[in-house]
Amino acid sequence: MLEAIGVDSIDDLFDEIPAHLRASSLEAVPEGMTEMEVSRLMHERADSNTRALCFMGAGAYQHHIPAAVWEITTRGEFYSAYTPYQAEASQGTLQLTYEYQSMMTALTAMDVSNASMYDGASSLAEAILMAVRGNRKSKSRKILIPTTVNPGYRKTAHTIVKGQQIELVDVPYDETSGTATLEKFKQTAEDDITAIVLQQPNFFGGLEAVDEITDWAHENNILVIAVINPLVASIVNPPGEWGNDDNSKGADIACGDGQPLGAPMSAGGPYYGLLCCKQALVRQMPGRIVGRTVDLDGRDGFVLTLQAREQHIRRSKATSNICTNQGLVVTASTIYMSIMGAAGLENTAAACHANNNMLVDKLTAIDGVKKAFDCSHFHETVLQLDKPAADVLAALLDKGILGGYDLSKDYPELGDAILVCTTEMRSKEDIQAYADAMQQVMAATPLEGLQETA
Repeated sequence: MLEAIGVDSIDDLFDEIPAHLRASSLEAVPEGMTEMEVSRLMHERADSNTRALCFMGAGAYQHHIPAAVWEITTRGEFYSAYTPYQAEASQGTLQLTYEYQSMMTALTAMDVSNASMYDGASSLAEAILMAVRGNRKSKSRKILIPTTVNPGYRKTAHTIVKGQQIELVDVPYDETSGTATLEKFKQTAEDDITAIVLQQPNFFGGLEAVDEITDWAHENNILVIAVINPLVASIVNPPGEWGNDDNSKGADIACGDGQPLGAPMSAGGPYYGLLCCKQALVRQMPGRIVGRTVDLDGRDGFVLTLQAREQHIRRSKATSNICTNQGLVVTASTIYMSIMGAAGLENTAAACHANNNMLVDKLTAIDGVKKAFDCSHFHETVLQLDKPAADVLAALLDKGILGGYDLSKDYPELGDAILVCTTEMRSKEDIQAYADAMQQVMAATPLEGLQETA
């Protein structure tokens, strides 16, 4: 090939790249493996998964998924379909995606949904870019983002937007409620703010005062970006209805991860990012949108529309370079929502909330365990411990309990604190088993001795 194109070496093809930007040898990349070796490695990794009772959340949640969801999703028609560029050959995929968009706008009370992003974190980053493009009244490119937003989302968003001179300004949370109050926003805000981010429920599981904060933001020409758990939107006010002022009702953009809607925890993915917005911002939306139309004979048909990506228009005019998405997981979510229906989603969310209340009541009755915050919450709660959180979680795991997420790295100011989660999957017996295990762990002296004998 080199001879055919007239160059002497591979390096000649990349001579425009300065030497100081070139990577040296990739010493950490292992040698290639045979199919047999890869199969053995993957089986070993699969065997390392725990079957412990899961009370872990922090962005990925263990929900019941009806068997039909993935039986249908993995049919060849869906499983092998990739990108629906040729509408005449992709009507099935396009119609399913259109149905997904319709369900997502109904769930969020927003005007428009795209056909998904990579995950919740990158969806937030794209929402921030949308807000900067869409808020013509603001020149600051400053975004207020509470520290109660998922830490992984905040880090991802910073990585993606910092190269475009967009500043993410942290808003501290109230130490009593564990929420970002309106007062905290006002204290952090300057004269010109482009947008704010509100996660509902927040990373601690707390419910933010979204109505009054949304009204304040719109009064000051600030766009509102909602980060949501789509399941929770079935029982609390969806982002499109945030605010008490009818003249400025609702968040401007809604994003989040679709994992709670039919995707297993699966070691962190693949998931997909949902992204919805008000009609006024539709031309700033990245990715794909599927529209409904009619053909020459008047029959319904589905096509890709508003394709403002760099594959279709000049790169400098593109809203993003998102060229694909997590379409298979979107398929699963569409089927999941179809099977569950509105009542099924509401019942599932209500069961999650009730189970969390039950768990927290039992755990906080144990000496050395207390709630960190006094606020309304959904299916996650922060608990503070009188013993090292990492040691407690390790001891619980030895007893078959995946006890929660250690918050010490992301929120060291909370001390030894864990984030516990319950979904509809946890029975009364599961919750009692966790409480019994926690009682033993907290009563053990010393804790290290318990771990050694467990």
